[in-house]
Amino acid sequence: MQPASTRPGAFILLNDVQESPLSLQIVHYPHPTLRHLSKPLKRVDAELRKIVAEMFELMYEQKGVGLAANQVDLPYRLFIANPEGDPDQTEAELVFINPVLSGGRGQEEDEEGCLSIPDVYAQVTRNATVKVQAYDLAGNDIRREVTGLTARILQHETDHLDGTLFIDRLGPAHFAALRDKLEEFELAWQSRLETGELPGYDVIAARTEEMERLRT
Repeated sequence: MQPASTRPGAFILLNDVQESPLSLQIVHYPHPTLRHLSKPLKRVDAELRKIVAEMFELMYEQKGVGLAANQVDLPYRLFIANPEGDPDQTEAELVFINPVLSGGRGQEEDEEGCLSIPDVYAQVTRNATVKVQAYDLAGNDIRREVTGLTARILQHETDHLDGTLFIDRLGPAHFAALRDKLEEFELAWQSRLETGELPGYDVIAARTEEMERLRT
């Protein structure tokens, strides 16, 4: 989590219409992009707007309320949310670019899950209230204080941008209770690597570097 004093500047809005075909997928633990420190966006264009639209589609398909860019293998400081979790309630949709959280107050414990670690849940303690500074897709400055589920979503998704998963916030006993499930994800990942179903770490790293070069 970054202090407000290091908040990155505004990005460049481009109205180009060049678009490349996208086929985003939610990556699962232990994909390395989930541990990558996302970089602030400096460029927003038509393709990024399409990425955001696809992220919302994926989030709704998986019954989620928030999704960070690195969960779809993109190294950008960007996440989306809809605390209602309802695709028909588009007025509740939120896009946060280069978010910075501050002023956390109070503590609340509640159950969390993650679309990148399906069917794994645990009680996580977070601030009950938090302030956010960010930009939306139109370049508008967002400054607000949020509470409840929205505060929890913002903290969970900002953690993602910093390479932190909700399981990292668990105590030893609660983490140990999930260890067997996490090992299943790790073994599945290793198997897919060995069969060539997934690209190697060097390929993933090269793609990440190229994505960063384009917009950060």
